Amino acid sequence: MPTWITDPADPLLLDYVGLTDVALRRRTEPERGLYIAESEKVIRRALAAGHRPRSFLMAERWLTDLADLVAWAEREQIPVHVGAHPIIEDLTGFHLHRGALASMQRPELPALDQVLDGARRVVVLEDIVDHTNVGAIFRSAAALGVDAVLVTPRCADPLYRRSIRVSMGTVFQVPWTRVDPWPGGVDLLQQHGFHVAAMALADDAVSLDALAADPPPRLAVIMGTEGDGLSARTVAGADSVVQIPMAGGVDSLNVAAASAVAMWALRAPEDATVSAQGNSARRTPPAG
Repeated sequence: MPTWITDPADPLLLDYVGLTDVALRRRTEPERGLYIAESEKVIRRALAAGHRPRSFLMAERWLTDLADLVAWAEREQIPVHVGAHPIIEDLTGFHLHRGALASMQRPELPALDQVLDGARRVVVLEDIVDHTNVGAIFRSAAALGVDAVLVTPRCADPLYRRSIRVSMGTVFQVPWTRVDPWPGGVDLLQQHGFHVAAMALADDAVSLDALAADPPPRLAVIMGTEGDGLSARTVAGADSVVQIPMAGGVDSLNVAAASAVAMWALRAPEDATVSAQGNSARRTPPAG
């Protein structure tokens, strides 16, 4: 049976204390081995991906809308905490209007080899620090058929509450892991047979149209941090440097928008197949 919240200071509710973005930047969720899933859609996608909840928190009205989830939690002996909106807001630090929260056990990230096995299109996020951008990129990756996303050690956490919310839970659908060390991971991608394309402004950059006209079978596209873009070492190690043709005197797009454009233009043919073995030779950059 659901447990009614009478004391927001109850230790059983510790996972939900102070979930404002500012608070979570000071208290890193990875160290606690959990992440917070927010809204019915996100929670259901997390469960569909096999993630294990520690507990649920919701307002009374959602007991009916989420009756099947509450019944499942009872069978699995997972606590369901219920309270009035003012109490929940005092506990979490924000107004809960998306149905429910779930404290989820953070899954162990897969090995790089596992994520890359059979993949044809990979997006690498180098040091992107804005959680909104990370979530938006994952949503585009899911929608546009990207096989995997890699994040560098200094990239924002894809399982941060804002990242998950912006991604609409698609962060649970796209295989991903951290690639470390970086930019040494460029060599690893090339050893796995990927043509590595760095999205950057450079004098020798080729047009996205040129790469899309004759795309390699296996392609890893690296997107750089907001403002500074990709590091010089990453650009130097890539097989090609690519830029999106611009008009109107604009030199670049927001990284989330740029990644969506690149993913769409470079999507793999539906009938194409690629072997995860061999095909490891470093390719010649496409002609511009």
